Amino acid sequence: MDIRFTELLTPFLTYLGEDELTPDADLRALGLDSMRSIELLFGIEDTFEISLADEDLNDATFATAGTLWDAIEAARTADGRAGVS
Repeated sequence: MDIRFTELLTPFLTYLGEDELTPDADLRALGLDSMRSIELLFGIEDTFEISLADEDLNDATFATAGTLWDAIEAARTADGRAGVS
């Protein structure tokens, strides 16, 4: 996970507090609801200049910080952006 991702994600996590965001962090338990997921999706697509695949727009992708980051990395790789900041 890179810093842009954690900085983008953190404001959506009402219950994170001062805890460190880890790949296994349960996003729902930390306050990410369906409405915020949509807002987050727009932020991800704008920040990383990608479009997440339709099959990635599901609860499993948005379950943890790690699963969401994996979907972003897959989209960046498909767009030829992996490793591009």
